[in-house]
Amino acid sequence: MRDGQPLAKMAPSFARETAVSRANPPGAARQRIWALAWPIILSNITVPLLGLVDTAVVGHLPDSRYLAAVTLGATLFSFLYWGFGFLRMGTTGLTAQAVGRESDSEVRHLLGQSLLLAAGIGAVLILLSTPLIALGLWLLDGSEVATDLAAEYAQIRILSAPAVLANYAILGWFLGQQNSRVTLAILVLTNGVNIVLDLLFVVGLGMTSDGVAWATVIADYTALAFGGWLIVRQLRLLEGRFLSHRLFRLSAYGELFRVNANLFVRTLGLLFAMAFFTSRGAVQGDTVLAANAVLLQFIMLTSYALDGFAHAAEALTGRAVGRGRWEEFAAMVRGAATFSLATAGAAALAFLLGGEWLIALLTGLPEVRATAASYLPWMVAMPLIAVWSYLLDGVFIGATAIREMRNSIFAGLAAYLPAWWLGQALLPEALTNHGLWFAFTLFTAVRSATLAAYYRHYRRHHWRPATLPATPRRFDKAGEARHR
Repeated sequence: MRDGQPLAKMAPSFARETAVSRANPPGAARQRIWALAWPIILSNITVPLLGLVDTAVVGHLPDSRYLAAVTLGATLFSFLYWGFGFLRMGTTGLTAQAVGRESDSEVRHLLGQSLLLAAGIGAVLILLSTPLIALGLWLLDGSEVATDLAAEYAQIRILSAPAVLANYAILGWFLGQQNSRVTLAILVLTNGVNIVLDLLFVVGLGMTSDGVAWATVIADYTALAFGGWLIVRQLRLLEGRFLSHRLFRLSAYGELFRVNANLFVRTLGLLFAMAFFTSRGAVQGDTVLAANAVLLQFIMLTSYALDGFAHAAEALTGRAVGRGRWEEFAAMVRGAATFSLATAGAAALAFLLGGEWLIALLTGLPEVRATAASYLPWMVAMPLIAVWSYLLDGVFIGATAIREMRNSIFAGLAAYLPAWWLGQALLPEALTNHGLWFAFTLFTAVRSATLAAYYRHYRRHHWRPATLPATPRRFDKAGEARHR
């Protein structure tokens, strides 16, 4: 059996692309990056659409408590599921490297292992749902009536945890095989079904926040069924079969556990940084909190595009690592950097020239508009600083150098918290929110600088043909490069 032949069928133009990339590396790399990035960018744009429909449907009910309940519940699950995003990222990096090695068996078993891991975590979340939901809603600190309704909403939503986490693994698996259109198809289906069921349950059947929750659960399992159908089709292209010892022995999960554990810690650090920023803004009053929330939407808008290029970098650099082709790896990094820097520059310019107009689009409250406008300079600087963390996150996921990503979060937090404390201690009250934005920007800058330093080191000493002519480097628990 020629392991990898079906993978060649998945990308029949690889030999031609390689020849083109040798003749014109920048153009070929950019073409491949754009082909992967645009479906991800487009799928990201569909995400806020669902939130708008949820808000519009529940917001037209006669009592505002239902909207408050959905807002609290949706916030809880956004943080909860974001914490398990490693199931997507880790699966992408490892699958991309397996594709580079042309190992059908690894590609197949990474899917099986990731889906079993997702099912296990999802089952645990359901079993522990009562205390988890109570703790989460206590931290969100909503009104008593809204919290009671949010708890009912959350008890329904948690039922889809296995489906949501399995969908993360499926998206990562397909992206690792350089198929980002599956991401677009699954997200469009999920959001489309969700919107239709929102209207049916709430407008048609007279349900309230519980109807919104059931719509989401059904949509998540519909997406899982669709993803399962796509998996069956894809597995037909892979030689071999699932082996029980690769799926049901704990020792077979060593690499997956190592990658996902560090990704989980890294994600928790990011969650803490965002939650801390929001909580410190809330202490300064409702107007500052609202202004900061508006400005965070600027960052979210920028991330929709930057995430697309980072995800493309994950798949393409991961395959290059798997093949041990470090010049191809470098070409993909340069290509992704070109798109990312152009996007960041365009965003900074847009915020500089049209920031006040964007603020007015997001809020009609004069005091919030004026407050947000005073912090616009931070928005102009942020894309130019954050672009490196987005880009290099993608590169390091592709190389499965996750320990370094985790360390960058620690370094950022080590600068972020003291900077905030000094700002509170030294700045007058009128400037304390500027101090908060400075600390948050410093967190991003230190994270970007740390990743850049790691990248420079590994490109000089490990990620280069002279060091490793035939096989990729992996990273053990101590972070040292080793041959596979």
